Formats: sequence, structure tokens, C-alpha cells
Amino acid sequence: MMAICTGCSLLCEDIEVDFKDGRISTTKNLCRKGLGRYRSLYTERASPRVDGREAGLDDAISRAAGLLKEAKRPLLFGWSNSTLEAQSAGLDLAQKLGAVIDDTSSFCQGELLEMVLKGELPTCTLDDVRNYADMIFYWGSDPSNSHPRHMSRFSYYPRGEKRQRGYDEDRTAFVVDVRLSPTASMIKEGFFKLAPGGDASFMESMLAALGGKIPRLQDKKKVIAMVNTMKRADFGAIFPGLGLAYSMKGRMDILKRLVDGLNETSKYSVIPMVGHFNMRGFNQMLFEKTGFINRVSFADGVEHGPKQSIIEASKSCDVALIIGSDPISALPGGVARSLAKIPTIVIDPHRSLTSELAQVIIPSALSGMEAGGSAIRMDGVRVEFEPIVQGGGSLPDVEILKRIAEAV
Repeated sequence: MMAICTGCSLLCEDIEVDFKDGRISTTKNLCRKGLGRYRSLYTERASPRVDGREAGLDDAISRAAGLLKEAKRPLLFGWSNSTLEAQSAGLDLAQKLGAVIDDTSSFCQGELLEMVLKGELPTCTLDDVRNYADMIFYWGSDPSNSHPRHMSRFSYYPRGEKRQRGYDEDRTAFVVDVRLSPTASMIKEGFFKLAPGGDASFMESMLAALGGKIPRLQDKKKVIAMVNTMKRADFGAIFPGLGLAYSMKGRMDILKRLVDGLNETSKYSVIPMVGHFNMRGFNQMLFEKTGFINRVSFADGVEHGPKQSIIEASKSCDVALIIGSDPISALPGGVARSLAKIPTIVIDPHRSLTSELAQVIIPSALSGMEAGGSAIRMDGVRVEFEPIVQGGGSLPDVEILKRIAEAV
């Protein structure tokens, strides 16, 4: 049967799955990340627990609802690995509780996605890139590792409607990174190595070259040649990753100036290299509801700012509901210490470091395999998927959230 992979934000829809004795036996077209996602169906699965002891699902949901109902300032965090339907239920729950709600974009690609959603950076679909782009620019991103089928399906290698000859003749690519990544190794002639934190200076050099000035870099000729090549492109796609997001935090206006400058002579679009399968979905949904993509409190109307991020909110909130995320392993130790001091509820298909500290664990069905739903691909395209495995025993995250909301 055909399936959709929720291993990353590409949401590849060409996955072939065969079953034997009720279990997945063989798959086709999965990358290594996708294969890991599919294999996780049978490993490290969570089970209902309350206060460190095994419990029934109803007891775990009842205990979670009780903790949230008693809380004065609850925090709801995660969401990037949840379906749109669950995210919608989560927003309803946050409003009902007057809670703080935040997601993983709060400390990674949120600033870039916000600029895209506000229309400050032009964007397009991955299908547009495959069919029409003749210039590909990976900046602080390594799709060979983060999105293994990105280059082959959508950006550098595929033969599209207009780009029939693919990377051999129809596409030029550049990579800007702090190291010779696997992606950069494939495009060595177009690789620019920067010192950590050097992205802003490199952008200023590119802007200088765009304006006909000499850039302030050691290899000035190479920068000028690259910018001239980019100016001659018919259609270019820029894929910024975590490297650029961290380096340029608070200075994305320089990126906007660069894209605007390139668009004076050509057509360039930006697609942030979002990691989790539905991070953009949460950002888009919250943006449509509140005008913000993350870090929102519903305690008194709608408040937004750093105090509503998990890093700060974990210090002031008295209960945390974590869904589809593992902040204990991903965030600084201070966050782990803060979360360890308050009751924590975890909704997740799998065990994690965060679940080890949780007062309540509620196992959820694995989206895209045991549960259907919808998500927003990294480029803004909505994707629907159906469950491919029956009888997993766990409820979809949307059903868990609705039951908690009913009990609050």
C-alpha cells in the first residue's frame, strides 16, 4: 500500500509498504530518517503511568486534567510532531486554561518562518523549485542529513518540467556553511566556508557585490562571480537552515535586504528548512488565530514575547504539558531543572528523557502510521494522510487532548 512519511517536513507521499502477519515487513523509497521513523513503531513505546506507577489510560487522562485544572499558569509545549487536528485541539485547550503555549520554533527557525508568513520574504513550493529553479542556495543547511530526499526529489538533482537536464546543465548550486558538510562535499566548487557567526558579514559582502562594490572578503573574486551568477538566474531558491537561524538571530533584516536585492534582477524565493513534520503547521495556525507564530499566553487576552517561551515560562509555570517533544534532551540544563520542579504531563508515542521525569505519561498513536490527519509541509502545502497500521492500542493525540479538555 502507499503511505506518507512523517519522518520530516518533506512529508514524502510515495512510500510503499508491505505487511506480513500484521506487521510492516518491507518498505520502498524511505530515506534513513524515514526508516527510523517506521522502525520506531515497534521500539521504545510509552505506556500510561501516573506518579511513576503503571496506570490505566483513563486514570492518566483524569490525572492530567486534574493537574491542569488546578494550575494557575500552565504551559503547553511541543506541537511540531502533532497533526493539525491535534494542534487545533491544543489551541482550544490553551484558551480554555488561559495557558502559555509554545513550540520548538521558539528557539530555532521561528524568526524565518514568521517573515515568510508575514510576506516579508517571498516563498514558493518545492514543486516550483523542482520544475523551474535554475539556482539552488543552501545556507547553514545540510539537507543530505536533515532531509535526505530533499536534493533528489525537489532541489538539486531532479529533472523538472522546465529543468529537464537537472543538475548536469540546468541547475547551479551554492553552499554556505561553517564546515564541509556532506551537502557541501557534493557541491565543492560552490562551497563557501565561514567562521562561526560570520553569516551577517558574508551577506554584507554579497550586498556590496550586488551594488557593484568590492566585498570585504579574502576571496573577493569568488564572491563577485557567485553574485553575478545569481543575478543571471531565472528562478532561484534559498534554503536557510539552523546554522543561519542561530547565527543571524535578531539580524534577519540583512537577509531580507539581500533577497530584495537579488529580486531586482531575478526571482528568488525562500523556504526555511523546517525539521519536524508539522512545525510549520503549528506556526501557521497560531499566526492565523493570534498574529504570532509561537510564545503566546492566553491568561489575559493574547500576550506574546520572550516570557512566553519555554525557556522563560518553565521558570514561572506551575504545570507543563509536553506533547510530541523532548525538551529535557534538546534544551539547556536550566530548562530541565525548571521542568523537574513542577508536575509534568507527557503525551508521546515513545519514551524519552522528558517522560522519565513526568508525573503523567499518556501514550499516543504514531501519526502517519497508527493515526491519520493532516500537516503542512515545509513549503506551506497541506498534506492529508491515513493510518496504515490498525490496532495499535493508543489513541491519536487529538482524541487525548479532547478528552483532557472535556475533563478540565
